[in-house]
Amino acid sequence: MIRIGIDVGGTNTDAVIMDGTQVVAGVKSATTADVMSGVVNALRDVLAASGMAASAVDVVMIGTTHFTNAVVQRRDLAQTAAVRLGLPATSSLPPMVDWPEDLKTAIGNHAYLAHGGNEFDGRVISPLNEEELLGIAADIKAKGINSIAITSVFSPVSNEFEKRAGEIFASAMPDAHITLSSEIGRIGLLERENAAIMNACLRDLSAHVIDAFRNAITEAGIKGRFFLTQNDGTLMDAAFAEKFPVLTFASGPTNSMRGAAFLSGVHDAIVVDIGGTTSDVGSLQKGFPRQATVAVEVGGVRTNFRMPDVFSIGLGGGSLVVEDAAGLKIGPTSVGYRIKTEALIFGGDTLTTTDIAVAAGHADLGDKSKVSGLSEQLLERAQSRMIEMLEDCVERSRLSPEPLPVIVVGGGSILVNGPIGGLDIIKPSHFGVANAVGAAIAQVSGEIDRVYALAEIGREQALSDAKARAVDAAVAAGAARDSVEIVDVEDVPLAYLPGNATRVRVKAVGELHV
Repeated sequence: MIRIGIDVGGTNTDAVIMDGTQVVAGVKSATTADVMSGVVNALRDVLAASGMAASAVDVVMIGTTHFTNAVVQRRDLAQTAAVRLGLPATSSLPPMVDWPEDLKTAIGNHAYLAHGGNEFDGRVISPLNEEELLGIAADIKAKGINSIAITSVFSPVSNEFEKRAGEIFASAMPDAHITLSSEIGRIGLLERENAAIMNACLRDLSAHVIDAFRNAITEAGIKGRFFLTQNDGTLMDAAFAEKFPVLTFASGPTNSMRGAAFLSGVHDAIVVDIGGTTSDVGSLQKGFPRQATVAVEVGGVRTNFRMPDVFSIGLGGGSLVVEDAAGLKIGPTSVGYRIKTEALIFGGDTLTTTDIAVAAGHADLGDKSKVSGLSEQLLERAQSRMIEMLEDCVERSRLSPEPLPVIVVGGGSILVNGPIGGLDIIKPSHFGVANAVGAAIAQVSGEIDRVYALAEIGREQALSDAKARAVDAAVAAGAARDSVEIVDVEDVPLAYLPGNATRVRVKAVGELHV
């Protein structure tokens, strides 16, 4: 199978063509202000580098930072109605209570409380009031809002109220984008609600972006299937991605970690992915990124949906190096995709970390004579400071004193020329486009998160049922059934629920069905 993997970063858009497990060609293309022309350029360049015809490509996998950037930069977000089912409970903490004011304003701060919801043991707080919901729907429609996030108290225990409310709103507003919190988040009302609201406000943008990706692929003459990568290192088809854009959050670092594992053959390690603007550091376990176990902040908002446990700092190949009376400062500001016009080695007037690497003889880029005047003292101090920054991140990613190897990938990895924190480093072949390789090799997953009453069925039967459901979910998402395997099983007893209840989460992963 011929696959193209693309990863759209803040500085570069990387692309690779793979024939089975072989990397045929890899290219870096500057990310453009409109992003889409950068994707078209990367597709054209990688096809030219490989000598393959566009018609030979079976599938294209794209990882994108579009949706994360939209939230962080407060742009292209839709007006959104947040509807919470739980009255008379929870009224003291309304929806978006913990959001930054500018983000709340960007999506309109439209919040509604209605009856419904469950107690932690599944008992009903209050019955659903359909007339009340129809009244809310009428108000939302009158305001011209088209995106709705519905959250019910303890919906991971019972999602019936959310589903019924979704049907009521869909009937009253057939063209509305509706997000149910139980489809995204986990236990924890405010964080799950935040994730649902964030997903809903991105639905208009996701339709536009995914359509643009489709057009870019068609323009390149490729007729193969199209997928987006999600933040657990697996694929989702375009229709699913359009419905759940938040699942692309942190897919860039995830792709890099998966690519690092594939290219190096090492499946348990610390991965340092250095791009043009940031460095992302995380832990690989069995070839997949370790998942975060606590609430994760995105754009200043606490959420609790699945995210990789990745730590990011403002250090990249385009990071500014500034020396003044206060001392030496590196990052977090970066010239980003303008590095080829603003860095000293490319004739610009801005000192960047890439200039330091070239002056120190660790990289052969641009015109080295442009940085020949930099003092040895500056070079030593800058390199020492960069390694210190990375050492801090690596230490934060380690869960044990075991000397795990450090796999360094990304275009900015020219900044590293020796051990980090005393740990050996690995720079695999094609390290500069590991993110695109990670996208190209992505598999298809299915995940089940359910509560079972073990008084009714035994633990083994509950686990067996959850595993079968996870395998079916992976197959439904496009995996070949004979390649699916269970990669993660978690069962947590819920002492506060009757019937010896246990929450079971199972993840199955398989190869894309050809």
